[in-house]
Amino acid sequence: MNSGNEILVTGSGIITALGIGKDATWDALVNKRSGIAPVKYLQSSHGEFPVGEVKLSNEEMRALLHIRPSTTTVRSSLLGIIALEEALEEAGIKPSYAKERVALISGITVGGMDQTELVYQKLFETEAYNDYIDLNDCGGCTEQIADYFNGFSSVSTIVTACSSAANALIMASNMLKTGEADIVVAGGCECLSIYHFNGFHTLMILDNELCKPFDQHRKGINLGEGAAYLVLETTEHAVKRGATSRGKLAGACNACDAFHLTASSPNGIGPYLAMKGAIENAGLKPSAIDYINAHGTGTPNNDLTEGIACMRLFDKVPPIASIKAFTGHTTSAAGAVEGVISLLALENNYMPVNLNFSQQMEELNFSPVSNPLPKKPLKYILSNSFGFGGNDSSIIFASNK
Repeated sequence: MNSGNEILVTGSGIITALGIGKDATWDALVNKRSGIAPVKYLQSSHGEFPVGEVKLSNEEMRALLHIRPSTTTVRSSLLGIIALEEALEEAGIKPSYAKERVALISGITVGGMDQTELVYQKLFETEAYNDYIDLNDCGGCTEQIADYFNGFSSVSTIVTACSSAANALIMASNMLKTGEADIVVAGGCECLSIYHFNGFHTLMILDNELCKPFDQHRKGINLGEGAAYLVLETTEHAVKRGATSRGKLAGACNACDAFHLTASSPNGIGPYLAMKGAIENAGLKPSAIDYINAHGTGTPNNDLTEGIACMRLFDKVPPIASIKAFTGHTTSAAGAVEGVISLLALENNYMPVNLNFSQQMEELNFSPVSNPLPKKPLKYILSNSFGFGGNDSSIIFASNK
């Protein structure tokens, strides 16, 4: 790729169970402090399952954003606005005043379900809650986020479950390469809802203890919530407006094995093709990867197939870890949440560790990272996001060094 058309990240923002913003997030990661805790805000009867909830109520987030209490807003939108505000501020962009074409792409699946499920019966009795029907649509949440900032030239929504935000970043990169936008803000948001919480419970893949990715005794997922967005633009455009690069999106690939509605294929063909394609797209060899931010949900199926795919692709699997024992699985937001964390890892030359690990999986020839300090500077991180239906995406983030 022409160096002037490299895809730079010039701003990013994040909110998860670890806290609001990149500083709080990094402090928790370095100090190995998980955000997973008993359910507090979700109105679920299943208190036996710990979750990665953002430690703010909807009312507190509305107050933080100066949104009137009477305004119809849903939790996913509030999380998205908070993360997007940090990203735009760091990048020095105000969409409503920008002369450039600034696009927004957001990945989400739950939408406003957290509110419509609470008033479902009343929807048949009165029109007082009709605003929530529109926000139940995933695109409605994205539009609500965009309206808060007033000025995006185009707004798009991607719904591919746990690879949604990663696919938003891939679409953003493609838009910049084809000249469809000058700047693209991409990422995702997702709140917890009773419906999807119970859905994962029905699949019997929730862990009633803290999750243990890549551990022989792993039992399942701790669900989480959050939002993250990255501001992307070409090197040429960033230089013209005097923007500072925070890192690069060096390569990406989406693949689909279409093996099963929820399970990944036993031979890991989808993850293998996604990782291999991302590395090739970046013009690299597998040996160039310094660290893998694994999808690593902690389920018996996912960690096994992802591990098999890694062993197939790499002669020696690079240092690898999952951060989901920190944040919980933020589902549709995960690709962006872990994208921001990957960029922080590159910037600080620090590999986030795999919490709660004790015993290597017997089928794998590697163990996840326990020592956070690499032997050499980190230059390339491969970040994985694998969704239901085998919709698998991998992205390579590169440092500026």
